[in-house]
Amino acid sequence: MADKKDTKKDTKGGAKNSAAAVPKKAAKAPAKAAKKDAKKAAPSAEAKAAAPARPKEAAPAQRLREKYLKTVVPALIKEFSYSSSMQAPKIVKIVLNVGMGEAITNAKALDHAVDELGRITGQRPVVTRAKKSIANYKLREGMPIGCSVTLRRARMYEFLDRLISAALPRIRDFKGVSPKSFDGRGNYSMGVKEQVIFPEIEIDKIDSIHGMDIAIVTTAKTDEEGRALLGHFGMPFRK
Repeated sequence: MADKKDTKKDTKGGAKNSAAAVPKKAAKAPAKAAKKDAKKAAPSAEAKAAAPARPKEAAPAQRLREKYLKTVVPALIKEFSYSSSMQAPKIVKIVLNVGMGEAITNAKALDHAVDELGRITGQRPVVTRAKKSIANYKLREGMPIGCSVTLRRARMYEFLDRLISAALPRIRDFKGVSPKSFDGRGNYSMGVKEQVIFPEIEIDKIDSIHGMDIAIVTTAKTDEEGRALLGHFGMPFRK
């Protein structure tokens, strides 16, 4: 009887062990396969070392920003006898505005103006709308009639650099910009009659020729300080 009991216990224990062993082995099999696949997919340390590192994209150089800190600020301190470099005026923003009166009858004209202003500034323009209705011009309140862009920091300096060094010299019979276009508080405004003076615009692909207004906002308190600030940046004022 004792032998029968022992054999029954052994058979029961063996069955339990075999039943427990089967799912463990089955669970280990996919885990091992996944590890092998991960090892195959992952590159070795030697391959990583041999692969050349990707060069980081360099930030665009801000020539006028560096010029302002190294040249313009000391010159303004000497000229106006400032006690601190923080008193020296600086450019806050540049606003470009394009008015398209023909957009009342031709909606595609405004689309072309938005695209061209975006290429000139590197920033998406905002569509401006009419604030009131004028019956004589068939203008209704809220109708899109233009676009504008406000540039600050890096894009502001980059655009001013292109305006002074590349765009303005391309104007026909250019003799300089007016030195009297200040508003009494050091802010300067100027008009451009043709957008094709900017190198980004291809004259063969434009829909129509139009101008734009450019306003340079500074922290200068007087027109004299604003004129000196832009003059040191290289703005070609008419003499």
